[in-house]
Amino acid sequence: MVKKADIAAYMKLSKVFFKYSVEVILHLVFWGVVYFFYTSFLGYGSNNTDYVNKFSAFLMPVTIGISYFFLYFLIPNYLLKQKHALFLLYSVYAFIISVFLIILSILYGLVFLIELNSDNTSPLTKTLPLIILGVYFVVLIVVSLGLIKHNYNSIVNNENLKNKILATQLRIKDQELRFLKMQIHPHFLFNSLNTIYGFALEKKEEAPEMILKLSNLLDYILYQIEKPQVLLMDEVNHLLDYISLEKMRFHDTLEVKTTIDISSNTIKIAPMLLIPFVENAFKHGDIIHGSLNVAVNIKTEGDMLFFSIENTSIKEDKNSNGIGLENIEKRLEMLFPNAYSLETTQTANYFRVKLTIRSLKQFKNE
Repeated sequence: MVKKADIAAYMKLSKVFFKYSVEVILHLVFWGVVYFFYTSFLGYGSNNTDYVNKFSAFLMPVTIGISYFFLYFLIPNYLLKQKHALFLLYSVYAFIISVFLIILSILYGLVFLIELNSDNTSPLTKTLPLIILGVYFVVLIVVSLGLIKHNYNSIVNNENLKNKILATQLRIKDQELRFLKMQIHPHFLFNSLNTIYGFALEKKEEAPEMILKLSNLLDYILYQIEKPQVLLMDEVNHLLDYISLEKMRFHDTLEVKTTIDISSNTIKIAPMLLIPFVENAFKHGDIIHGSLNVAVNIKTEGDMLFFSIENTSIKEDKNSNGIGLENIEKRLEMLFPNAYSLETTQTANYFRVKLTIRSLKQFKNE
């Protein structure tokens, strides 16, 4: 039975083999083109093609050697590592040695191919300096192609690195958002269940209605909240359910005024984004002159959302306004970076929160 690990190893080996096979083929094609260039360059104006072809073959080993020495040794070990002085020094050494090898190749070509030369035919039409220039023209092309390939690989690697960093940041943000939601859920449920528990102890008639509303809220929290975005109207409806639960609990000591003006039923928002503001208003609000007053305003204009909530609160040094506000601000920064403003104001008798989202279209899915 073939194991998955063996199949994966075979696939990996096949990819490596294919990659290097293609690279070898490209190199062979390139040097074939260089050989054709030599025969055309050296034999221009000459009829002794057999001599020119064989003489060009004598120049190929030294050309390949010089090119690969620059491409795979000097450039990666010195030029790309910013060792410019050493690169220049070794380049001069390489040039001197390579010129000697080119001359040696030319002499060997002249000696071994002398029988192909005839008195009536000029085997070569290029002088020694032009032959050396032709060899280094090829070397320059090889080096240029190598640098272009290096720059391309660097760009690809940088893009891959950026994508990996971005993916890591998104995973971290996703974990942070999940953690923030986990903090909100128990806090929200505890307040609601505590309210119903009080009604159950007193055996009040409102208890079944409260359980029904809480059931709707639980459905919203357990299922809808996992969605990256929900309709703003759904968020508002569950916000109103929560207010209804609190009205039953506070009875005559609670005065709530809600103003809702939503321009479109298709507007979407992150779930549980507004409800914690209302939750904190009840949890941290104070009864003044026998009443806890809460005013909620929700309005949309085009791509903008305006939300404000105000509750009676005795001004005092409070180190925290609850988990909700702190978490909501973190979520807002993740979901609407640079596209929202959140203001809190504490007066002698009121605590106000004002949220403005300037571009709902900028909403980033959680």
